[in-house]
Amino acid sequence: MLNRFLALTTLIGATTLFAPVASANQAEGTLIAQNNNRFITATSTQNEPLYLNSDKRYSFNLEVAKGGRFAGYNLPAGSIIRGEYVPAEGGLRYVAQAATVNGRTFNINASSEILETVKDPRDTSGGAVAEDAGIGAGAGIVLGEVFGDADAGEIIGGAAAGAAVGNLTADNVVVIEPDQPINLYE
Repeated sequence: MLNRFLALTTLIGATTLFAPVASANQAEGTLIAQNNNRFITATSTQNEPLYLNSDKRYSFNLEVAKGGRFAGYNLPAGSIIRGEYVPAEGGLRYVAQAATVNGRTFNINASSEILETVKDPRDTSGGAVAEDAGIGAGAGIVLGEVFGDADAGEIIGGAAAGAAVGNLTADNVVVIEPDQPINLYE
């Protein structure tokens, strides 16, 4: 009888002892799920690439690509981020000021890393380089005629110079593709 009593007491004591541990773990799991993400990923709402000069401000919206908890709010995929691209050393930075979720707008304060400038691909594409080479070749012919008969050397030299000058003088811009991920940090 005493053994049954001890076994029952031990069983009840063990259940009581370990029950709070199980609920504490469950509570910790809930708290972890409520923590904010360090960043949220968004993409441009524009359907075409943006070519932005790095010395100007541009107001454009972003759309949350993958939902999560950020800046104290649950931002599901498709939420709209309102903000602007602002000049920063080496390019532009997106600065988010608000998020719209289900028709409600909330203030947030987040920004991206620097989106770096590149040579404007519209000026360095095959077509643009060919056009610059054509202009250079035409200039080679004109100069060749001014200084004597134009031959293949002047034409080819002018074409190469035109292509090189066109590529060197291409503007630096920040290119934002429609599906390009932009991480916003608090």
